[in-house]
Amino acid sequence: MLKGRWLLLIGLVVAGVLAYMAWGATRTDALPEGFAASNGRIEAVEIDVATKTAGRLVELHVQEGDFIEAGQVLARMDTDVLEAQLREAQAELRRARTAVQIAKSNVAQRKSELAAAQAVVRQRQAELEVARRTLQRLERLRAENVGTEQELDQARANFYSAEAATKVAEANVAGAEAAIATAEADVIGAEAHVEAVEAQIDRLKVEIKDSTLRSPRDGRVQFRIAYPGEVLPAGGKVINMVDLSDVYMTFFLPTAQAGRVQIGSEARLILDAAPQYVIPARVTFVADVAQFTPKTVETAEERQKLMFRIKAHIDPDLLKQYIRSVKTGLPGMAYVRLNPNAAWPKELEVRLPQTIDPDAPTTTPVSEPAS
Repeated sequence: MLKGRWLLLIGLVVAGVLAYMAWGATRTDALPEGFAASNGRIEAVEIDVATKTAGRLVELHVQEGDFIEAGQVLARMDTDVLEAQLREAQAELRRARTAVQIAKSNVAQRKSELAAAQAVVRQRQAELEVARRTLQRLERLRAENVGTEQELDQARANFYSAEAATKVAEANVAGAEAAIATAEADVIGAEAHVEAVEAQIDRLKVEIKDSTLRSPRDGRVQFRIAYPGEVLPAGGKVINMVDLSDVYMTFFLPTAQAGRVQIGSEARLILDAAPQYVIPARVTFVADVAQFTPKTVETAEERQKLMFRIKAHIDPDLLKQYIRSVKTGLPGMAYVRLNPNAAWPKELEVRLPQTIDPDAPTTTPVSEPAS
């Protein structure tokens, strides 16, 4: 009795294997001319959400497997030190702005001093002119034996004194002009310091903002790499996610078929988990170097050949409609149209799950006519 059960079980297993092999052969060998097929696996771009600066992780808001939307808060880093630095920089900014006002006041004061020095110069020049005329008049009179030598000497002394006073006044003007230039340089320096502190404040605000880690894309959390309480370095990974707006299947074709595949060629994907659906895709990558095929290819004969790696991407607009249902890692079959004029077989016409129309109470099937 027990032996009979074992024989029955072995028979069922063998029958299942034969049925699967027959099904796989039907999927590939029964294709009409102008098409190629190979098995592959659904993949997506992986993104590591990491810290920008070193710090302590204080909050983590998602679990592995959670669907996340672009801009959603995923985690938060400790910002106490950054906020203290920000307050310090804001205080320094107030001091720097005050320094600018003081420097500008100094410029105004130096300009007033220059105006006063210039007025003194004009006064000394007038006195010098009077002393010159007096000296010239007394020299003419003395030549005519009018007046005394003492009067002439006094006039000459007054002239030289006025001349010296004028030069001193002119020197004071030059000093006042130099003082203005120095004060204006102080203004430039003070304003530059204000700009530097403002830039520091902007940098600190950006660092505080970046301490809140957000999802860059719509996707799904694969791994939580860090946990609250851990101190992470700059660039420390916190979450690994998959970008569900960039999904594709990688598969391999032999040289004869890969050479006919063009970038942009139409493809159809059928997943083992949902063989009732046919998903449209387009070829976005064809390797330019052949390689031995990985063991994921179905038959040993194919694995012994040199094959070319190919990627077929699913349209991002289509992914948006089913983004919460998209799962990576699922195996399936990829079918590629090698001849753009060949009509897709009926069994490879696009068939997609129903989507819910928010404006209607019933479900609407999403389909695409065969090319």
